Amino acid sequence: MNTHDFLLRAVQAAKDAGHIWPEYAACEAALESGWGNSQLARECNNLFGQKSGHTSGQYPQKSIPTHEWSDGHLVPARASWPVFPDWKTSFMERMGLLNSLSVYQDAISATTGKDFVVKVSAHWATDPDRAAKVLNIYSHHFGD
Repeated sequence: MNTHDFLLRAVQAAKDAGHIWPEYAACEAALESGWGNSQLARECNNLFGQKSGHTSGQYPQKSIPTHEWSDGHLVPARASWPVFPDWKTSFMERMGLLNSLSVYQDAISATTGKDFVVKVSAHWATDPDRAAKVLNIYSHHFGD
């Protein structure tokens, strides 16, 4: 799937799931899933790297290797991931997690998509450059 098709599908799934800032969320999903090419995205419909235990439903689980940032370096890790039935569920579960944790309340109440990405990125991932990477994807595909 090319980047344009990925974003079209992801934006629609985000909208169908009621995710805030769907275009920005689709750009987050592009970064987190390697444009849908990661093993996690292909085998689990898990576009955000959402780990087991952080979902509202009972989903099958799959153990897949990953990498986490630690002290400025990527290190190998292994985690258990929920297998979602589709992309809409991935966006819906992600939104549910954002709403359920107080650390994301500033992101939920953001008044711009850019502010949302910056605030959610401060806690969502261990990559210190995550927000800049997501905003670059957005700028390239949707404009400023």
